[in-house]
Order: sequence, then structure tokens, then C-alpha cells
Amino acid sequence: MKCIFAFLSSFIFCCGLVSAKEPMASISAPLASQSLLLDIVNVEHKILVAVGQHGHILYSTDAKNWQQAQVPIQSTLTSVFFVNAKLGWAVGHDASILHSNDGGRSWTIQQYKPELEKPLLDVFFKTASEGIAVGAYGQFFRTNDGGKTWKNEFHNEFLLQDDIDYLNDLKSEDEVAYLDEIASILPHFNRIFVDGSTSYLVGEIGLIAKSNDFGVSWQKFDEIYQGSFFDVTKTAKGNLLVVGLRGNVFRHTKSEPWQRSKTETTALLNSIVLGDDNRIFLLGNSGVLLESNDDGQTFIPRNQKDGKPLIAGVWFKNRIVAVSDVGIKNIAVTKPGILD
Repeated sequence: MKCIFAFLSSFIFCCGLVSAKEPMASISAPLASQSLLLDIVNVEHKILVAVGQHGHILYSTDAKNWQQAQVPIQSTLTSVFFVNAKLGWAVGHDASILHSNDGGRSWTIQQYKPELEKPLLDVFFKTASEGIAVGAYGQFFRTNDGGKTWKNEFHNEFLLQDDIDYLNDLKSEDEVAYLDEIASILPHFNRIFVDGSTSYLVGEIGLIAKSNDFGVSWQKFDEIYQGSFFDVTKTAKGNLLVVGLRGNVFRHTKSEPWQRSKTETTALLNSIVLGDDNRIFLLGNSGVLLESNDDGQTFIPRNQKDGKPLIAGVWFKNRIVAVSDVGIKNIAVTKPGILD
């Protein structure tokens, strides 16, 4: 979904460059469930909510019949998150942030900044009040009041000391140049994952970082790969897993630092899906679907025949429900990995 260098990234960073100064409501589209969708969530194992192109937000209770929500913008939406059955947020192009208080059926604008010309790529709420949204070029917004107000943060922890010194000098000499520089000097922040009191962030140029104060400060992991990462999670056994460009998957355990997992693919990997049976699935470009039965140490291919990119997915009623550039895809995977 949040890919910088491949099929999707070109779309995400280019399709929304021409934006209306004033938001326009998303148009009802009978084929919205077959159009480009970029993220999906499983809300308390009862309702699925998917977001994508043209401000489309869809919801379903069975993954087959989809209804289109009322959405006040047409900006491409890249990520969606629900803190409970009613309260949800979606983010996307134009640094837009939307909020729902009825389980995803209708949405209101909390932030809309087309002048920034940068997409937000992920959003997470720790409570109904405390949330963060991140995106391209180090965009980082925080709210402590449920999204009534969002404040921008600049995290120079992700810069080299030479860059920090340069910015400090520039700020004292030319405030306008300084503001212009900080708007693009940070890497893209692609995905947030929160596990208890620890937050994880992955992004461009091999970025992996953790925080123990919900993103107020960050500590970078040692570099293990110079390419971008697009998803991060913890496995059922409590081990950290990250995925990214060229089929790269790395696993971190308590006893062993980052180790590359075997994938047998060079496709860009977009998303990690955890099954209820401890199986791990990776979704990628070119229809790539990988499965692991050993906690992410090795993966075997279960590729889709149509070759369409699998952008994001969730485990729902013993199957994977994924989103792609052709909309919703239901993928039933029965042991030992046969695709129905």
C-alpha cells in the first residue's frame, strides 16, 4: 500500500497531486468494491471497512456484500483504523484525516491540507483520545482529544548529526529555507504498530524504530537493509517481523537479532496477515501470497493466478479478505496451504 518504488507507490504519490482547494464529497459508485482499494480492517471480528481511491470507504459484515459510506472528500485514502466498534479514523492524500463514530458508515473531516501535497500513510489510536498519523517525508501528526485538534511534530531522531547541525544553522540564518528543508528531509513513514507500551515504526531507507512513549521519542534499530519496509507486526510467539522491497523479510527474537527469512520471491511485500491458527501470510505485488507455519522463519508461495497486487488484508471467518487494484478479494486458504 505505502510503496514508494513500485506499482502502487507511483499511484499513491502521483494520483492525488491535483487536489481541490475545498473538499468535495465522494461520489457513490456501484463498482467501488472493484476499484483500487488500499487498506482494510476487521472491526471486532464483525465488520470489515476498506478504503481507497476517490475517497471510497466500504463496509461489509460478510466480505461479499459491500455498502459505500458517506465520505466528505474525494482524496485517495491509504489507511484505516478503529479503536472500538464505533470509533474509527482514515487518512490519505492531502494530509487528510477522517473520523467515524458509527462504525464506518459515515465520516467527517478532522484535517484536510491539500497545500502540503503529501499523503498520510498510516494512523493508530491508543485510546479514543490519543492518536498519531504518519506519512510521506516524515509527516507526523498527534492528537490528544480524539482528533478535534492535530499537532504536527518534527522528529529529528531520524536524521544524522550532520543533518541536525545543518538545520540548526539554517534556522538561525533563513527561517523560510529552514521550513522548506524540514518539509522533505525526513524519510517516508510507512507503518505504525503498537504492542502494549511499545510502538514500532517502519519506513523508507531501511527505517525500523521503536518508542516507549507512544512516539514522543524514537530509537532507531541498527540498519539491516537499505530498502524500504512497508509493514511490521509481532507473531503469535512474540517475535518481531518486518517486510519490504524485493521479498525481504526479517525476524527479530529475544535471543537473536534480525535474521533474514527465506521467501523465494523478489516481489515487493506490502502487508502481513496473522491467521487464527498461528499461520502467517504475506501479501505482495504480482499476486504474491506467502505462507509460514514456523513463526516466520521460512515462507512458501501460494501465489494468486491473476497476478494482481495484494495490497493489504485481514483474517476474517477463516479466510483472507484482501484489497487490490481490482477491489476486494476473498482468499480461502485451507491446510496445507491450498487456495480454494
